Amino acid sequence: MSTPVDDPLSRERSHLAASRSALRAMREDVEALDISDVTANWVNAEALAHQIEERIKALADLSDTPLFFGRLDYLRAPGAEQAEGAEGERFYIGRRHVHDHDGDPMVIDWRAPVSQPFYRASKKNPMDIALRRRFGYTGGDLTAYEDEHLSDPAEAAKTSRLLQQEIERPRVGPMRDIVATIQPEQDEIVRSGLSGTVCVQGGPGTGKTAVGLHRVAYLLYAHRERLARTGTLVIGPNRSFLHYIEQVLPALGELTVQQATVEDLVAHVEIKGTDDATAAVVKGDARMARVLRRALYAHVTMPTEPVVVVRGSRRWRVAAYELEEIVRELLDRGIRYGAAREALPQRIAHVVLVQMERSGEAPDDRVQDAVARNSAVKAAVKAVWPAVDPAKLVLRLLSDADFLAEHAAGILDEEEQKAVLWAKPARSVKSAKWSAADAVLIDEATDLIQRTHSLGHVVLDEAQDLSPMQYRAVGRRCTTGSATVLGDLAQGTTPWATRSWQEALAHLGKRDAVIEELTAGFRVPTDVITYASRLLPHIAPGLTPVVSIRENPGHFEVRSVAGTTDVVDACRESLRNEGSTGLIAADARVPELAAALTEAGIPYLGPGEETTQETRLTLVPASLAKGLEYDYVVLDEPRAVVDGEPDERTGLRRLYVALTRAVSGLTVTHAAPLPPQLA
Repeated sequence: MSTPVDDPLSRERSHLAASRSALRAMREDVEALDISDVTANWVNAEALAHQIEERIKALADLSDTPLFFGRLDYLRAPGAEQAEGAEGERFYIGRRHVHDHDGDPMVIDWRAPVSQPFYRASKKNPMDIALRRRFGYTGGDLTAYEDEHLSDPAEAAKTSRLLQQEIERPRVGPMRDIVATIQPEQDEIVRSGLSGTVCVQGGPGTGKTAVGLHRVAYLLYAHRERLARTGTLVIGPNRSFLHYIEQVLPALGELTVQQATVEDLVAHVEIKGTDDATAAVVKGDARMARVLRRALYAHVTMPTEPVVVVRGSRRWRVAAYELEEIVRELLDRGIRYGAAREALPQRIAHVVLVQMERSGEAPDDRVQDAVARNSAVKAAVKAVWPAVDPAKLVLRLLSDADFLAEHAAGILDEEEQKAVLWAKPARSVKSAKWSAADAVLIDEATDLIQRTHSLGHVVLDEAQDLSPMQYRAVGRRCTTGSATVLGDLAQGTTPWATRSWQEALAHLGKRDAVIEELTAGFRVPTDVITYASRLLPHIAPGLTPVVSIRENPGHFEVRSVAGTTDVVDACRESLRNEGSTGLIAADARVPELAAALTEAGIPYLGPGEETTQETRLTLVPASLAKGLEYDYVVLDEPRAVVDGEPDERTGLRRLYVALTRAVSGLTVTHAAPLPPQLA
């Protein structure tokens, strides 16, 4: 039996097929471009070929990803007055723009202004929308649709069934985009301008990471040429997290955004050592920047001897007091150490040129450059303003108690100085057992000597765990650009965790940033987030608890067990459901649980490894759980998670993170008593 021609679902499927065909034609047009006659040289040819290759990749049609997910029927053409009897325009909203051979749009990019009402229109403010249609998919096949008649006062507002299904859809594999489910409060952040920095405080499941990634995609759409010149960067807490999110932007057609950890940014030396908590806190304190500046500029000494420049039969003398005036003027200007050192010989040469002109000579710029390179001038610069290697500077501070005491006086007390000093001084930069905090100090010293390159926009995720010095390191990468800062104060699990966003933004160099708070939970089920929120009064008393908007309350159970066999059984039960399962445990218990899973014949992955239909269980140390999510979570021994941290508050915050990784269900297993804060 044939499908009726006027069947709406059939018509929408036809439009999907035509749109896929048009996208394929767009890709073929790019592939067929002949650039042999349009490039002047091989450099231009290579650059253009690379651009074409990137464009071809961006036009890829992912078979299991819907090409469009919504439709808007306007009452009138956007921005125009309604003519009598005229109908408004219709737009299909998708991940990228698709047009036919005549250039008419078949799918509108979700970032375009005309798409905005798909996310923000409501019964109270329909934004000239007569109908908003959402589409449901199974794989890449369009299987359902759902209409909202926003301009019809007789139609009651209702919760979108397809929207709920998309939010609650099981997760297998890496993080996916949320273009079909962006909510109005999220859309406001996504579409905020490039010039301003935005800080998003969001509890578990509020979509802050997705909002940050989609803001990058929006900014690249709205300011592509500018950001192509200046660059964009996403900074995550660890490699597992970056691997988890790495497919989101490519799915939106954005292939040029770099990803890194803070450790990647400051990788000036090889990390071989670790700090205890006390040392790490002091090294991460913003006061260390003052210590470094003092230690660096202590290398500048005032001249006591004149400089005598010999040129031919003439001798030109620059008195010591004149040299001192030049040095003090450079210090007062506050320019970077290396830039001032490079300027010093030119300033000395200028004084010599003035003397030459007074004697009747007519020197030009070439003479000034020659004087600046004169051996006497070079020797004076070396004595007065010597070159400093940033790693050697930090090495001396951490190895030489007298040098540290001299430059930390009035900044660090004696106990703090003892905390950062190495027990066994290193002989060289290469042999030193540098810690992650030491690398940040070297980065600070490097910037004091030579300015760090600034990008156009930086996204900083899980920012609550950064030290003040790490914030400064990130801030150096966007001094002339803007940032999106994402985090949750309740999930800060380092001894130096951020106490307030205002303080963090000051260290970042973005005091004027706008702070937004997301409190609607889309990911974590109601029963799970309610249970986890019992910890909030103990870990972040001032924060608003997340309120889940999920209609499905999810599965939640606290189960007393006898041993690891029962934990394995709980994992086996979770795996009977569709989607992924994460077994989260205190780091110290991971080897025992790994052995138990292997003995039971249950395959498992490590965090960051991509799940498949065959292997859907991931064994996750609690220290690496932040930012990850699974359909079902089995949380092993909450007490052990708390006890695995140096103090109770940090332990409870780590537990809060572990409790809020579940999308559909959470089973808490324990043989030891639960922490009293969960009572």
